[in-house]
Amino acid sequence: MPTVRDIERALYDWAPRALAADWDNVGLLVGDGAREVKRILVALDVTDWVADEAAARGAELIVAHHPVLNSHWHEMQSVVEDGGQGSLLRKLVRCDVAAVCMHTNLDAADGGVNDVLAQRLGLEGVFPLTEERIGRVGTLKREKSLEEFLSDVVQSLGCKGLRYRDGGRPVRKVAVGGGACAEYLPCALALGCDTFVTADVKYHDFLDARGVNLIDAGHFETEDPVCDALRAYLADKFPSLELVRSTSHTESVIQYYMK
Repeated sequence: MPTVRDIERALYDWAPRALAADWDNVGLLVGDGAREVKRILVALDVTDWVADEAAARGAELIVAHHPVLNSHWHEMQSVVEDGGQGSLLRKLVRCDVAAVCMHTNLDAADGGVNDVLAQRLGLEGVFPLTEERIGRVGTLKREKSLEEFLSDVVQSLGCKGLRYRDGGRPVRKVAVGGGACAEYLPCALALGCDTFVTADVKYHDFLDARGVNLIDAGHFETEDPVCDALRAYLADKFPSLELVRSTSHTESVIQYYMK
């Protein structure tokens, strides 16, 4: 049977560590690299409920996109039973469940987060948005009204809602950035895009977005589709393994209330 390290190496073959941002924390973050693996749970995030699901299913490994440990988000000074991240880490160790996370390297990789997102939205002739391979740019088969495209985004990504600013343009040349990529809006404008689909857009990003349709389709919704690609890749590389897509983490924790 393959080991945790074997699976990590195979994932690096797809999404090399060198593609990760210098602040990022990727690869094997929790667990024993020498442990043999029979069953893998694939999820976007390593949460308490995903850890519980992995343990209940008898999975030795969770493969996720977002790092379970990342000092860029959470400065960890202790691992204690505090109901927060420390509790999650202790649970993984107690249950002997390893975690391998492929984050910004999977964003940049061919066939990774942003290519999957572009494909979901029906873009053709896709190429990287930035020199660092963040985001993608592509063209729709035909021009669409913004209202039609917004409906397509909701249907394609399973959005419960979305936020947007109407740039007053029909949709044809589209930039996408899975997760929080609003900072790359100037790149999309420089490449002549009429529309940018990303997530976690701030008020001032919307305010400053002139001449482009800016769409916030949700962090989970723009990145979760890569989990199917992760599962398919690992199934091809390790046909003897049981690969399970998480059923406990299938939608965003963010809800929408509209009066």
